[in-house]
Amino acid sequence: MLLELKDLFLTDGKRLAFSFEMDLSDVDLNGIKPFISPIEVRGEAVNGAGAVRLTADVSFSFAYPCDRCATMEVKPYCYSFSHLLVPKRNEESNEDYIEAEGYQLELDGLLRDDILLELPTKFLCRPDCKGLCPVCGKNRNIENCDCVKHQVDPRLEVLKQLID
Repeated sequence: MLLELKDLFLTDGKRLAFSFEMDLSDVDLNGIKPFISPIEVRGEAVNGAGAVRLTADVSFSFAYPCDRCATMEVKPYCYSFSHLLVPKRNEESNEDYIEAEGYQLELDGLLRDDILLELPTKFLCRPDCKGLCPVCGKNRNIENCDCVKHQVDPRLEVLKQLID
């Protein structure tokens, strides 16, 4: 979505509300396309002291396998983002400002980057997920197995005999 910000930058105290859906179904994360619903975006841009404060709330459903047990999980996520927009950055300006070149801003790219940076680096079905048994492959969250948890590396078997 392209925001036209010329009137907003030229009128102190002016507000511009926006609401739209964004499609990220083509985004691939490690071979999986996890965005199963459109991203709902609601936000507002407000002029104050020559700069525009952009705030956006996003919500979406996300499907990804658990990193420990490989169970596919669908979770809703909601994030809030805020950016300070300026018409032009000078050489001394802070990198925290986003330049709205030509008084326009493409929100899709900005919010896409925000969402991808905010996602967790490890996806778990639950915080206490026990994962898969490394011996038999059973999901330890569903059933226990009788596998020996501590196996001696066959290359070190000779050293174990020395201890015994």
